[in-house]
Amino acid sequence: MKRGFLTVLLSVVAGGLTAYAVVKASEPKTLEPTLATTVVKDASGNAVEYRTVNLAETDYPDFTYAAETAVESVVYVEVTVQSQSRSVDPFEFFFGFGNGYGFGQPREQRGSGSGVIIRPDGYIVTNNHVVNGATKIQVTLNNNDQYEATVVGTDPATDVAIIKVDATDLPALPMGDSDQLRLGEWVLAIGSPLGAQLRSTITAGIVSAKGRSMPDNSGEFKIESFIQTDAAVNPGNSGGALVNKKGELVGINTAIVSQTGAYTGYSFAVPVNIVKRVAQDLMDFGSVKRAVLGIRMGTVNKEIADKMKLSSVSGVYIGEVTKGGAADKAGLKEGDVILAIDGEAIKDASSLQEKVNGYHPGDKADILYVRDGKEAHTTATFQSSVQENGEMDADGGITFYGASLKAASPELLKSLGLKGGVEIVSLGSGKMAQAGARQGSVIAYVNGSAVSKPEEVVAKAKKADRAVYIEGVDRSGKAFYFGFGK
Repeated sequence: MKRGFLTVLLSVVAGGLTAYAVVKASEPKTLEPTLATTVVKDASGNAVEYRTVNLAETDYPDFTYAAETAVESVVYVEVTVQSQSRSVDPFEFFFGFGNGYGFGQPREQRGSGSGVIIRPDGYIVTNNHVVNGATKIQVTLNNNDQYEATVVGTDPATDVAIIKVDATDLPALPMGDSDQLRLGEWVLAIGSPLGAQLRSTITAGIVSAKGRSMPDNSGEFKIESFIQTDAAVNPGNSGGALVNKKGELVGINTAIVSQTGAYTGYSFAVPVNIVKRVAQDLMDFGSVKRAVLGIRMGTVNKEIADKMKLSSVSGVYIGEVTKGGAADKAGLKEGDVILAIDGEAIKDASSLQEKVNGYHPGDKADILYVRDGKEAHTTATFQSSVQENGEMDADGGITFYGASLKAASPELLKSLGLKGGVEIVSLGSGKMAQAGARQGSVIAYVNGSAVSKPEEVVAKAKKADRAVYIEGVDRSGKAFYFGFGK
């Protein structure tokens, strides 16, 4: 009996092994990814090494998960603006569908772009040039739900803006790490090219370059360290998502460089690591608390590298140090070359901008630099690029929600028929500009109380419970009235 039982058991085991072997043999074979280094000789007879890779079939890019998930988080943004005569912003020149401003008499126009839901409670990131000057913003989700949106804050320096809709449980897109992107890595661009007709369009490409900047003759301060891709992007994609294979947001599509206004092979996105920092400040404060090092800089070239005895043509050359700035207080001097910040190599001006933009005013960082051919370390405490309300700016004006205020001159008051008032000398990019203030106008009342000094404007606004209401007269003698939340 025992012998019979063992015979049956062995038969079962043998059959099982045979079946397993048949199944494994019938499975499609895949090549395991392997790396190899090949040595060849160039035209001069020098040995040159290059790497080759053999990818398994299972490692070929599959975008279905990333596309089907991310597309639900990308929205169509339609804006209405009142056009005015003004110069053309470089982003609008590249992208075409900016904020709709034209030339001549003011008139209502429509523009469009894209946006990405970053929080389930209705916060959406888009481009500043999409919503700049908008009097009405309408957002359409991928499921065709529509909402009116309001501007939470904008940052022209990075071309990032945050808008909000009154909704909950929206499909937010998780943010990845743009620093981990590699050249040649596959990415998806999702947005609404050419307006509403092609909503939720998905294109694929690779990362062509990192840390790119673009020509800009506007004279405005810009932070540019773009991700360049060859994913097809056209007018209307602006503000849409750049997504990796995991379905993570790695950038916000911002611009194309084209002589025709349409896609010609390159597109540019703001890295998500910059977007994270800017978006959080805009949601928390309504403006960006930007850290600055206080230097005028240039990228190291071979001449500088040889002169400074650098090991490679990499780093940032300090051309000027702002007196009293973070770099000055840290002991950095004109002629020094910055090689790294907190252990991260600084290759050029774009990489330094991107690195510093990740800090808050008051943060400290270790700076590795070269002076007279010798490396040294120092600790810098970053300062703020935006002064607080009531602080005096470099021109002697008083800062007020991004604007600069001075007491109006007697001649200006007389010409406008006012007994007292405060002149708006400049606007900047804060709440005053967003609310519709005009440079050169005179503020006569704040929350119903007359003002004649900038300090009075700041004090009365500070006492306000929730909102600040401003009345005054513009340079043409026309009365104005606007308000904004604190």
